[in-house]
Amino acid sequence: MDQVLVLIAVGAALAGFAQGVSGFAFALVSLSVWAWGVDPKLAVVLSVFGSLVGQLVTLPFVWRGFSLKAALPLIIGGLIGVPIGAQLVGAADPNLFKFGLGLFLIAYCPLMLLLKPDLQFSWGGRVADAVSGWIGGVLGGMAGISGPVPTLWTTLRGWSKDEQRGVLQGFNIAMHTATLTVYLIAGTIEIEMLGALALTGVVLVPFAILGVLVFKRLTTVGFRRVVLVGLTASGLVLIWGAVAAWV
Repeated sequence: MDQVLVLIAVGAALAGFAQGVSGFAFALVSLSVWAWGVDPKLAVVLSVFGSLVGQLVTLPFVWRGFSLKAALPLIIGGLIGVPIGAQLVGAADPNLFKFGLGLFLIAYCPLMLLLKPDLQFSWGGRVADAVSGWIGGVLGGMAGISGPVPTLWTTLRGWSKDEQRGVLQGFNIAMHTATLTVYLIAGTIEIEMLGALALTGVVLVPFAILGVLVFKRLTTVGFRRVVLVGLTASGLVLIWGAVAAWV
């Protein structure tokens, strides 16, 4: 089998499992693998497509936690942010955003692990929720990483694992659909990518389902720890990717 196809399959499997457990991180995990030999333009398209497939496949396991009232501010903010992020791809250095977000995650998330699990932020209300969604939308349109900021914010809100997972599932589906739509309109998705897209979708499905079954066995505190550790690892991946691109 072609080496690039093997790399795509490995990245899809690892990222599918990570997304199944945490509800996010497909793009971060897959891109860290695909950076070793997959064309960057193809890798970004695959990461957004794979993220959407993984969210749709695991939706039946988590949809009961979904609340439209809780999700709407995040989704509205995110939909405003996606086209802005897509425009910034050509106007700004996405690696600078990745580096800054990575620094924030590796500084903040370990600190949250040391604090009491029942610590909650109640300020900001729906406006703050919408702002976190907007930031996720901008980063999603720019680099396919819509999940980390809203995930961290809803963790700090103290939501239960089922509510958090259900709401973020709806948010991420909306963001990835919007991003793919923008890519289609802009001509970013090419006919030559269809084989790689199909391979990514087929490989990730069983691993995403395995991951969400692990998620179902976690307590709320356990899920909070998994999310914070995952976000810390995501921060390291973002910094590594940005530095590697600059060097």
